[in-house]
Parts: sequence; structure tokens; C-alpha cells
Amino acid sequence: MTRKYFGTDGIRGLTNTAPMTPEVAMRVGQAAGTKFLRGSHKHRVLIGKDTRLSGYMIESALTAGFTSVGMDVVQVGPMPTPAVAMLTRSMRADLGVMVSASHNPFHDNGIKLFGPDGYKLSDADELEIEALIDTAPVLAAPAAIGRARRIDDAQGRYIHSAKSSFPDRLRLDGLRIVIDCAHGAAYKVAPMALWELGADVIPIGVDPDGFNVNAGIGSTHPEAMQERVVASGAHIGIALDGDADRLIVADENGALVDGDQLMALVVTDWAKKGKLKGGGLVATVMSNLGLERYLTGQGLTLERTNVGDRYVLEAMRARGFNVGGEQSGHIILRDYATTGDGLVAALQILSVLVTSGKPASELLHLFDPLPQLLKNVRFSGGAPLDTDGVKRVIAAGEARLNGTGRLLIRKSGTEPLIRVMAEGEDIGLVTEVVDEICAAVVAAG
Repeated sequence: MTRKYFGTDGIRGLTNTAPMTPEVAMRVGQAAGTKFLRGSHKHRVLIGKDTRLSGYMIESALTAGFTSVGMDVVQVGPMPTPAVAMLTRSMRADLGVMVSASHNPFHDNGIKLFGPDGYKLSDADELEIEALIDTAPVLAAPAAIGRARRIDDAQGRYIHSAKSSFPDRLRLDGLRIVIDCAHGAAYKVAPMALWELGADVIPIGVDPDGFNVNAGIGSTHPEAMQERVVASGAHIGIALDGDADRLIVADENGALVDGDQLMALVVTDWAKKGKLKGGGLVATVMSNLGLERYLTGQGLTLERTNVGDRYVLEAMRARGFNVGGEQSGHIILRDYATTGDGLVAALQILSVLVTSGKPASELLHLFDPLPQLLKNVRFSGGAPLDTDGVKRVIAAGEARLNGTGRLLIRKSGTEPLIRVMAEGEDIGLVTEVVDEICAAVVAAG
């Protein structure tokens, strides 16, 4: 069934342009509220957001929608996406909502929905809500309209939950850490959690003004973090994105470490401790072949899924894995969270850093990645991947890489982009293949 509102990660778009308008947000609240009005108990939805200007508008519209069908609303203000998932469970809410466009710029926004178990909704649930969005809602009687209230201690609850993932016997004393919060949802909680564990914290990206979320900073723009690590003589740098469900790390030399290397470290550490479940990890088709070869050498497996942390999580739950994630830095540790959590993942990395006594540059580079190149091609409409010319060029590229690498072409689920990725042992060949396919897509568009 074709989706009208939901993409690969909730509903997302340019603010005040369909579908990210207050009208649609209110209808989403009414539709999701209607679906989750189950049982005779008093129903509750928890709403969090990041720091972008439009968050106030979308939060208010959602609140109007939920209360109009009889759901109480708990507003927690700016909080990381994983905090919303955790609080939804701990407060026994029927539904959790995160208002965020993740790593996108301030002018975009989005709506992510979590079920009462703290997991993102299934495709089937989202399709049911889609059908209800375009259906006239059954409004609550005047005496049954929901109430809305804001709670003030949500940040402390999440900090406590995140710190509980860190070994009780350890502290971060003597560790100098740069933490880049992207002027986003974790701008208070992440530096505070690290400080409470004893670290010498150097925070950047902690002055949100509604417009600067992810603007030249955070996990998608880690240059400021890298520079600060070197300039301050820090032991490690951590960059989160706007809703803090992903991270990228820099070692003490400012060299970047992506999600593949971070997952390799966690899996290796957990396997040694007997904590690992599933015999390996779940990652997407984007993860480097170097990671796969490293895991094979460790006697561990790599299960691949389509791109999207929701698909990683579905595979983890179905196959019994407790570690999974994406090269981009979404890392899911099911022992501690029901979704990607940048802070919790960072604490796992820091725990190994403390106990090993090794510098981050040695600890965080477990394998040599194969040369990999990803380019995005914007298109104005149509289906360029279905044209004969593009199909011929893709087939030729696959033949050239056969046995020495691999090719992945996909359409973005959130933007009008074709993503072209190739990796292999010969960077020259990889570059030629990617450039030829990108040129063919441009010509077709």
C-alpha cells in the first residue's frame, strides 16, 4: 500500500508545507489517539521535541488533536528521542511522540510515534493511522476531553536511566571529553550525565535558539568537535545529532570514527564479557565490508537489513540480537534502550576506554574499511532508476565490481534523492562506477 504521510522514520517535511503543517499534526494526534484508545483506563500520550522553532507549533497542534479525542497529554519539552521512548514505558503511557527532524536543518520537522512498549510503531500500525488521518474523528464528549500538563523532572529521569547503563564500579575521572550536542535535544542532559560520572566536560552546540539545530555542528557536521578535541587536548570527542539518537566519535587526534567501528568495539567487548546475544550484530546494507570481514575473523556474524534503524531493530527482535545499528551512528543496545541512543552508546564506548587504558586512536580502529564512496543525486520527479539507460549503467557497474566489491543504489525515504554507494578494493574503480551512475541518473532526470 502506498504511504501518503509516513516515510522510513515517521512523518517528516518542510515546516508549514504539507504534510508538516499544524492542521496535519492535529489530525495525526486525533488519528493516533483514536487508534490507541484501548481499554477502560485513562489514556495518556507523552510528547517530547527537539529545539527547532516549529516544535512549539507542532507540539501544540498534536496536543489539541490528542485531547480532542479524549487522551491526556504529558509534555516533557526538549528531550532526546530515546528519552521519549524510555519515558513512554516508565510512565505507562499508551503512546509516545517525538517532534523532530533528527539531523535535518531547523526549517524541517517531523513526528515519530512510539507504542506503549517504547518501540517505534510497525508498518501496519502506521498504515492504520494513515487511514484514520483522512477520516473524520470521533470527538470526545465535553466531560471526556483530555488534559495537558508539563512535567519538570523528565531530564533527571533520563539522565538516571542513561547512567544506569554505565558500570557501577567505573567513573570518568581524569577523562577530558568534548561533547557536541548540535544545539539539539540533548543540550542539557548529555553534558550533565558525563559531568555526574566525573568527566572533565567540554560542551559545544549547547546554545539552541530555534534556528541553529544541526547548523554546521553535530554528528553530520563534526568538524567543530574535531577541532575542539585537538585544541583542548581532549581524550575523545562525541557528536550527537539534533534528537540525540545517533553519534559520531573523534579520537584524541581528531580522526573520525563512524558507527561501524563503534559497533565493532561494543560487540567485541560484549562478546568477551558474555553479554552478547545472537552471536554478532545487525547492521544495514550500508555497513562496510571491512566490518563484515572483521566480525568473521572474530567468529561473529553480521546480519544485514535495509537502511533504517527501524528495520535493524525489527531484525534484532526477530532473531534475538542485542546489538545493532547503522554506519551513520544509530546504535541500538537492546539491553538498555528500545531505539538508537547516542548517549548510552557513548557511555559503552567510554567504559571500554576507561578499563582498557588505551588511547582512543588505538581502541576505536579495529579494522581497515574498504574504500567506500557515497554520492547523492537530487531529482525533480519521475522514477530515474526505472529508465533503461540507468539500468544499463547500473548493470555494467555491478559487473565491474563483481568479486572485488559491491554496489548499492536506493531512493531516499525522506528526500528527493537517489543515493549511489559503491565499495571495493580499488578506489579508482569505485569512483568511476559511482560517477557513471550519478551521471546517468542526472541525464534521466
